[in-house]
Amino acid sequence: MSGAVIIGAGPGIGLSVARRFAREGLPVALVARTERTVRTATEAVVPFGVRAVALTADSADETALRAALDSAAGELGPPDVVMYNAAIIQRDSPGELSVRAHQDAWAVNVLGALVAAAHTVPAMARRGNGSFIVTGGMPEPKPQYTSLSLGKAGVRTLVEILDMEYGPSGVHIASVTVDGPVAPGTDFDPDDIAEHYWRLHTQPRHQWEREILYRGQTATARETASTGHNSELDGIQR
Repeated sequence: MSGAVIIGAGPGIGLSVARRFAREGLPVALVARTERTVRTATEAVVPFGVRAVALTADSADETALRAALDSAAGELGPPDVVMYNAAIIQRDSPGELSVRAHQDAWAVNVLGALVAAAHTVPAMARRGNGSFIVTGGMPEPKPQYTSLSLGKAGVRTLVEILDMEYGPSGVHIASVTVDGPVAPGTDFDPDDIAEHYWRLHTQPRHQWEREILYRGQTATARETASTGHNSELDGIQR
């Protein structure tokens, strides 16, 4: 196994997913915007006895993000799974933000995921396996979170496009849509949410799901991926 790349490895879901994959013996490359964040994440993975590579990059900086992904591949080999977890989460109503501020949010929430996919998924398709999983949110838009609602709608569409493009070649493209505030010890505990990333990565191809909608007590598969498998699995317990 070449390992996992976690983009947006801050406290919360990113760190919990890194630990979950490390627990299964996968080496991990951790990408975050600041050295402090990525150092903390790396220290949390070390006890699992796997190799951890710490990398800093702003996901809105295409050159830096591609360089970090190249470094990860150089250290661990082509990844088995890439998780995109970066987002700008802010309250803003329609018309409140400037165009530049919306562009900055879109660059992180959507374009960073596109760049990461474009840089890693074609190689997965050539070898016929791999997973690219995005953290989603805002299953219904909210005017008090306008930029985030737009971004999460965009990334949901991106996942669908990537699935149509690369799913037939054996790459599992999926998202985990989290419909609530993430905090340890709550119904939205990041360790519980992380289980669904591992489940998506290890699903047999005929059972692939494209989106898991996590609402605390249950996680529902809202759609299936483009594999010809048409049934939906509802009410999956965490």
